[in-house]
Amino acid sequence: MNTAYVALGANIGDPAATVLAAYAALANLTDSRVIHTSSLYRTAPVGLKHQPDFINAVAALETGLAPEELLDALLDLEARFGRVRRDRNGPRTLDLDLLLYNDIELDLPRLTLPHPRLHLRAFVLRPLAEIAPGLAIPGRGSVAAWLPAVANQGIARL
Repeated sequence: MNTAYVALGANIGDPAATVLAAYAALANLTDSRVIHTSSLYRTAPVGLKHQPDFINAVAALETGLAPEELLDALLDLEARFGRVRRDRNGPRTLDLDLLLYNDIELDLPRLTLPHPRLHLRAFVLRPLAEIAPGLAIPGRGSVAAWLPAVANQGIARL
């Protein structure tokens, strides 16, 4: 089994309920199980500022799926939750990002691991640090070491 970390985010409809429902949906992925889930966090939008705040979280999975298979399963879940990709950083019913997969570094057209901006975003680092404080980001260092760099980004644990 492999360990993968997935970021969850939503800001359309009832985003907290959506993220909690997405936790349950992740638990039903083929050959996978959820091993940890973070608290929910409220964060201001990044990029397009004139939209509702986001609810964000992170889940850790044990999975037998290969990285691209897991990505496909996550994209399928987004679609089942009504995700329509229009504007980059725009409002969404559900966003699922594969952050880390073991200590693999990949740079494929569809998938980059670790996620290229995870170390720059409080809405990823804070929930990730909650469930895996000693985790290392391949090529970047520890999650904990990056927390001071995002300390000025608004985030509130629910």
